Amino acid sequence: MSDIQIAQSPPGLEGQGFFATKIEQAIGLARANSIWPLPFATSCCGIEFMATMGSNYDLARFGSERLSFSPRQADLLMVMGTIAKKMGPVVKQVYLQMAEPRWVIAVGACASSGGIFDTYSVLQGIDKVVPVDVYVPGCPPRPEQIIDGIVKIQELIKNESLRRRNSSEYKALLASYGIQ
Repeated sequence: MSDIQIAQSPPGLEGQGFFATKIEQAIGLARANSIWPLPFATSCCGIEFMATMGSNYDLARFGSERLSFSPRQADLLMVMGTIAKKMGPVVKQVYLQMAEPRWVIAVGACASSGGIFDTYSVLQGIDKVVPVDVYVPGCPPRPEQIIDGIVKIQELIKNESLRRRNSSEYKALLASYGIQ
C-alpha cells in the first residue's frame, strides 16, 4: 500500500467551483425554481393574479405552482392591491411570520405607491412597513407583468449570496423597519 503516490493537482485546478459549480449557485438555483408565494390580495390586482395562475399564463411553469396561505410555509410575499393604514401592521405581522430567506413583491400601483388613492386612510406604498424586493407597475398589471416580476425575483434569488442575510447591511435594513 505504500507504493501508491498521490499527485498534486496543477495550479488553478483546485478550490471552490472547480468541478461543476459552487454550492451557493446550486442552492440559489433550487430556491429560485421552487418559490412558494403567499398572495396578499385586497383588490383588482388579485384578480389579475388569479388570471396569472390560470391555464392561459400558467405561473406553475416558473416554479411557483404551490400557493401557500400560511406565512410559515411561504418564502415570497406578494402584496397586491390597496392596503389601508390599518392593514399595515397585518402585512408586517405576516412578513415576520415567514421564515428566512423571504422576499416581497409589491404588485400594482396601490401596493407600490398608494395608486390613485392619495388619502389619509391608504398606505402610500408597502415599503413603509416591510422591505420590498421587486415592484410590478400597473393599475392593474397584466399577467405578463406579474410573470416578469416573478422572473426578476428568481434572478435576485439565484444571485443572492448565502451570507447576505447575515450581513450588517441587511440587519441595518431590517432595523430601519423595526424588525429584529
